[in-house]
Amino acid sequence: MLGLQILKRTRQVSDRHVQAFKGLPVANVSDCMTRMTAGGARLRPMHKSGYLAGPALTVKCRPGDNLMIHKALTMAQRGDVIVVDAGGDLTNALFGEIMVASSKGRGVAGVVLNGAVRDSEEIGEGDFPLYAAGVTHRGPYKDGPGEINVPVAIDGMVIHPGDLVLGDADGLLCVPFDSVEEVLAATLKKMEAEKKTLADIAANKLDTAWIDATLKRIGCNPDPQ
Repeated sequence: MLGLQILKRTRQVSDRHVQAFKGLPVANVSDCMTRMTAGGARLRPMHKSGYLAGPALTVKCRPGDNLMIHKALTMAQRGDVIVVDAGGDLTNALFGEIMVASSKGRGVAGVVLNGAVRDSEEIGEGDFPLYAAGVTHRGPYKDGPGEINVPVAIDGMVIHPGDLVLGDADGLLCVPFDSVEEVLAATLKKMEAEKKTLADIAANKLDTAWIDATLKRIGCNPDPQ
């Protein structure tokens, strides 16, 4: 039944790709995806430190209810990232210290929650990657409905089950399953270009001619009058 279903994940990014992306700046990966995809500035890291990378196990919840998150935790494979679309509602917390402990025990790589958490102090002292939109002490209901392993969206960023989910201090990004190789190659190339830029800055050789060229192109005289 639509809105009340639990599906199997039919594909997921390989561990090779997860490891290849792990630690790469999310901003650089984002640049290589034409800066058109993001999980939204509201979703911030609730943990102290730790990079997030892994295949998505997606969950869609009714705002204020975490029944399907509990079910997803029983289904999660080691290295999965549980991605929850809870509508961005912050009325009730859907994740807390006990669920973090359960996630770590199952080897979950991290959690993305478009909703609220509680036990924020305990979570904030740890290294389990957990991104959320806010904090509240009010607990959740556990009645459903909800769905597991269906496409979800957070601030326009669509995540399909098995897509690659990345997160660092700058925020979250989903790399579609079919694009991981292309995006990885482009990101590594960009990393090399940035190394050269930093070296040019250190040697006082940075080429800034593009600034005046752009000003001329848009009709602005680059020379102070």
